[in-house]
Amino acid sequence: MCRFIETIRIDHGEAGNLSYHNKRLNDTRAFHWQGCQELDLADFLQLSPEMNEVKCRVVYGKEGIIEVTYAPYVLRPVCSLRLVGADDIDYRFKSTDRESLNRLFAQRGAQDDVLIVKKGVLTDTSIANVALFDGESWYTPRCPLLKGTRRASLLAAGVIKESEIKREDLSSFSSVRLFNAMINWGVIELSVTDIYD
Repeated sequence: MCRFIETIRIDHGEAGNLSYHNKRLNDTRAFHWQGCQELDLADFLQLSPEMNEVKCRVVYGKEGIIEVTYAPYVLRPVCSLRLVGADDIDYRFKSTDRESLNRLFAQRGAQDDVLIVKKGVLTDTSIANVALFDGESWYTPRCPLLKGTRRASLLAAGVIKESEIKREDLSSFSSVRLFNAMINWGVIELSVTDIYD
């Protein structure tokens, strides 16, 4: 049976970007199981003020919320990326099945993570959305593997813009940032010279 997940950052007892997590969860359920009842994640979270830098993992399926777990979040440093091609990968829905991403991650060689190229266009790393800086603005790939919740909030706030970024366009940018529900904007930033073929 298909299982999906939402990973929610808890800081000072508050769930980050909860409206975006709710939207993605309900959109995913509606796509796979038409007519299913909408859920509100707030009804399933047990938060307390002392919870800070906590990773909340919600597993759900057709029947609703299956499991909610909490764990301290430890940031995995990323200082370099390896470009890896994967023309057939499909990770539109945040699933418990990460086999295809894990296979690509295993190709990172001496680098810390992979930057996945699909049909010549940049998408995501194995764990995060990306945005590239051209000296004036930050651009995120128009067609990421997964439309992340932090990506959605940054787009709505005008912090980043969508653009199709081809592999050969990398030299037009100076920096790349990695971000996701757990990695705040600006925490991981690399020079594009730290991206290897």
